[in-house]
Amino acid sequence: MKFKIITLGCKVNTYESEYMLEHLISSGYILCDDNPDIAIVNTCSVTNEADKKSLKIIRKVKRDNPKCILVVCGCSSENNREKYQSMDIDILIGNKNKSEIVSIINEYIQNKNQYIYFSPKWITEFEDMQVAKFTTHTRAFMKIEDGCDNFCSYCIIPFTRGSVRSKDFNKAIKEAKILAKNQHQEIVLTGIHTGAYNSNGHDLSDLIKELAKINGLERIRISSIEITELTPKFLEVLKTTPKICNHLHIPLQSGSDNILKRMNRKYNKAYFKSIIAKIREIRPDISITTDCIVGHPYETDADFQEYLDFCKYINFSKIHVFPYSVRKGTASSLMPQVDFNTKKERTQKLLSLSQELELAYLKKFIGSTLEIITEEYYNDYIIGHTSNYLKVLIKGDYKLNQIYLCKLISSEDNYLYGDVISCKALQNI
Repeated sequence: MKFKIITLGCKVNTYESEYMLEHLISSGYILCDDNPDIAIVNTCSVTNEADKKSLKIIRKVKRDNPKCILVVCGCSSENNREKYQSMDIDILIGNKNKSEIVSIINEYIQNKNQYIYFSPKWITEFEDMQVAKFTTHTRAFMKIEDGCDNFCSYCIIPFTRGSVRSKDFNKAIKEAKILAKNQHQEIVLTGIHTGAYNSNGHDLSDLIKELAKINGLERIRISSIEITELTPKFLEVLKTTPKICNHLHIPLQSGSDNILKRMNRKYNKAYFKSIIAKIREIRPDISITTDCIVGHPYETDADFQEYLDFCKYINFSKIHVFPYSVRKGTASSLMPQVDFNTKKERTQKLLSLSQELELAYLKKFIGSTLEIITEEYYNDYIIGHTSNYLKVLIKGDYKLNQIYLCKLISSEDNYLYGDVISCKALQNI
C-alpha cells in the first residue's frame, strides 16, 4: 500500500513524521506523492491559524483521496478532540502512539473499524523513537525532549504535549552516532522545551559535550532554548565546544516587563539583557534569533514601543513575529484583548524591524570566509547554510551534503552569494 505524510508545525512534528515514514517503509509500505492508499496528517495547534490550516488540509486530503485511509495525529487533534471525532477520519490519535503507527494501521486494515485513541491529557512518559536517516534533509533533527511545565499564559502546548520528559541519555548518543554514520554532519537538537532536557542526572550541557565527541558530526544546533536555561554551565560548554553552531534561538516573546509578567514568563528585560551580553562575550559574531508575540492582552502603545526599543537594543539577527492568538483554556484568553487592527499594525512594525536587523547582520559577513553545508539545488545554484545560519548560494559543479569553505562576496534579499575556496572531505566513521 502507498502512503504519504503531511506535516505541519514544529521540528518535533517533523522528527515524529520522519519516524513514522521510516517505520512504514521498513514494514513494506511505499512512500508516494499522489493517490495514496493511506494519508497521514500530523497537525499543529500553536495558533488559531495553525488549527484552521490543519482542518483545511485534512478536508482537502479527504476530498482528493476519498477512498484512502485517513490518519490524523498531532497537537490540533489533541486540542480539538470533539471536533475531530465528528469528522470522517479513519484513524484519529493525539500526540502519543505515533511510535505505534504501523501496528495501528495494520489493526485498522484487519478490522475495518474506525480507530480513535487519545492519550491521557497529562502525558508523563517519553515516547521513545529512533530515526536512522532523514530522507528530506541534509541536517537531521533529533527529538531529545517532549512536553513543557512553564504554562505561559498564552500557550496551549502544555495541554497538548504534557509534562517535561526526556530521551534516555545513552539512547540519544546511540541515535546521534547512527545519524552521523549515515552522513548527517549537522544534528538539530529539538524538543518542546529543549533546554529542560534531563536524563539520569545528565542535562543538555552534558549531552552536548558527549555528542561533540562523535566522529563525522560537525555541527550541533539547538532548535530553541529559553534564556533561563543559559546557565553558567551551558555558557562554559558554549565557550569550549566549537561544534555548537554559532546560532542560538532564544524566545523573547515580549520586550515589555509588564507584558512579560502577564505572560507568566520567568525573566525580565534586565535578566535577558545580561545573559545576551555574556553570550556575546564568548561569541561576538553569534546569530541570536527570537520569537515575539505581538498584541498580547493588556499590551499598550507604550508597552509596544518599549518592546521595539528593546529588540533594537538586543540587536537580534532575525525576529519571528506572531500576532497573539487566543487559545481557549489558557489564562490569557480571559484577559482584555487588543483589537485586530492594532495587532496588525504592530506586527508590521516588528516585521519591518526584523528585516532591517536581518539585513544588517547578513551584510557584516560580506568579504568573510565561512564554511557551509550544501543542502539543496536552486535553479543554477546550490544552497547551503553557515554555522550562524546564513543562507549562501554557490554556483558550480558541487555536491550536496558537503562542507565547502566559501568567500562571501555579495548579498541579495536575505541571502548571500559565495565562491568556493575548498572542500572538506567527509570523515570516515
